[in-house]
Amino acid sequence: MKRDWLPTTLLAAAIVLAAIIVSYTVISSLSKQEQISVTGLAQVDFMSDVIVWEGSFERKAMELNEAYALIRSDADVIRKYLAEKGVNPKEIVIGAVEIKKSFAEVPVGDNLVQKFDGYLLTQSVKIESRNVDHIEMVSREISELLNSGLALQSEVPKYYYSKLKDLKIDLLKQASADGMERAKAIAVNSGSSLGKLFQGNMGTFQITAPNSDEEYSWGGAFNTTSRRKTASITVKMEFLVQ
Repeated sequence: MKRDWLPTTLLAAAIVLAAIIVSYTVISSLSKQEQISVTGLAQVDFMSDVIVWEGSFERKAMELNEAYALIRSDADVIRKYLAEKGVNPKEIVIGAVEIKKSFAEVPVGDNLVQKFDGYLLTQSVKIESRNVDHIEMVSREISELLNSGLALQSEVPKYYYSKLKDLKIDLLKQASADGMERAKAIAVNSGSSLGKLFQGNMGTFQITAPNSDEEYSWGGAFNTTSRRKTASITVKMEFLVQ
């Protein structure tokens, strides 16, 4: 019986073997070539164009409907206050009411037992705006609401940048150009010329406060407390040497 499949199988095996040999030869030749490894760096200072302020307020009463009426009244007071301060209503978000039963420890004989002492209702308020100067001022003055008996907890504003994607791409271009210039300088000083890029990888992208002692992290720092920021990025590059 003729085995027609045998020549085809042998031919396929020969092609695979040839491909492996060629690949090994290319890899071996590249590994024997001299390479230059550099790290390109780029950084830029910029101003945040988005501000986010958040706060929360709470009310407590023995009856749930009484506590709810109180906190609903507080929410109305906050809305009115912010409107009088010129905050755009579309930028204000009042969160859902969170309801918890509150208990206090009371002595009973030699023991302490949990006794229900009312319903604790909590609600959040948030402003997200591009009018950074104005909301920054409002966040500093909002403690005025404490005079109305409103138990408001105000947080420190957070600052963001709406064009972060474009900024990151520009920094990558600058860091790549910086890395190439470094590699060229090394090649020239060693009496060689720079060849093609062999490998390139983006390093860590960091956003920190300018002139600060913030620690850089492997995952990338992302500062939100400073309006003024410094963004930096690194690019690790390997070039062949001719």
